[in-house]
Amino acid sequence: MKILIVDDEPNILMSLEFLMKKEGHKVFIARDGAEAFDIIEANIPDIVLLDIMMPRVDGYQVCEFIKKHDAYKHAKVVFMSAKSKEADMAKGLELGASLYVPKPFSTRDLMAKVNGLIRDISEAAA
Repeated sequence: MKILIVDDEPNILMSLEFLMKKEGHKVFIARDGAEAFDIIEANIPDIVLLDIMMPRVDGYQVCEFIKKHDAYKHAKVVFMSAKSKEADMAKGLELGASLYVPKPFSTRDLMAKVNGLIRDISEAAA
């Protein structure tokens, strides 16, 4: 699977990149939404792990970009955010996210959720 991790927190990027590569995935990282646009266009991801509050372009805008383009809309979006109010989660899911994981989160739980999405993608392709 091609996984794009988009977050402006270096510790989150490093730990998730390590875990995803350990699982055998091809991993791309972006430090903000603007970087994410470039990576999405060059390397269409299967899964995007996406923070919401970032400089320049926020996660909501990235999700909208993914879901409105036919070439990318198959990508599963997982929001990871400190914005954990019901309205924030509802907005993320309405924009097309598959999951919304509030920060702080357990990397083990996040990996289990990502592995569930990978199973769904694999079953749909079969």
